[in-house]
Amino acid sequence: MQKMLLSLLLLISLVGSLALEDLEGKALVFPEASDTAHARLKTTIQQPLTSFTLCLRYLTEIKHIQPLFSYASKRTDNEILLNRNNIGYELYIEGLTKVDFTVPEILTSNSVGEHVCVSWESATGLVELWVNEKPLVRKSLQKGHSVSAEGSIVIGQEQDTFGGGFDINQSFVGEITDLYMWDRILCPDEVVLAFHNYPLPGYLINWRSLSYSIRGYALVKPVLLSAQRAG
Repeated sequence: MQKMLLSLLLLISLVGSLALEDLEGKALVFPEASDTAHARLKTTIQQPLTSFTLCLRYLTEIKHIQPLFSYASKRTDNEILLNRNNIGYELYIEGLTKVDFTVPEILTSNSVGEHVCVSWESATGLVELWVNEKPLVRKSLQKGHSVSAEGSIVIGQEQDTFGGGFDINQSFVGEITDLYMWDRILCPDEVVLAFHNYPLPGYLINWRSLSYSIRGYALVKPVLLSAQRAG
């Protein structure tokens, strides 16, 4: 009987650890700079990526460089790293190689926070960046490269080692919501739909069905920022 009870408790624990949560209408909140607070997404990218699109919405008052999305592999810590800085965004693919985007101020004056989508494809090396459903000039990065599978995905910190190496000066302060990722390039109409928070097929990361864990002073709270779906 005791062995049966232990087995049942273990099964319940495993089911709980694999549970998927719908975070629509909720945000990850990081109230202060920290070298510990983060969310670890338990999504495993099974195959190397030759293209992807990443979209998310966030709110912050900080102007210096902050990480919005950190994907580290056992090969390199900055396999995919999207940062916000005081003039726009920077995207890293495979280590120290990056491309910078300067964002006109008119695109960032949005009362519901800032929505950003970035896409990359190996075949051409082209990077597209959209801010509040408006595109910036396309640039080139790491043509012919592929993003390693089975990496570590962290929100709120930049990984300097696989799954760790956090620095208080490389932490995010604010809130992040509506985070989605696909293994393809979204077309312009789909980016607009993502801005208005419409579901799109083929998610690698789905905010409406997410397995994650939180460490340190980070919380899940109802959103203060949102996008109304077009009628």
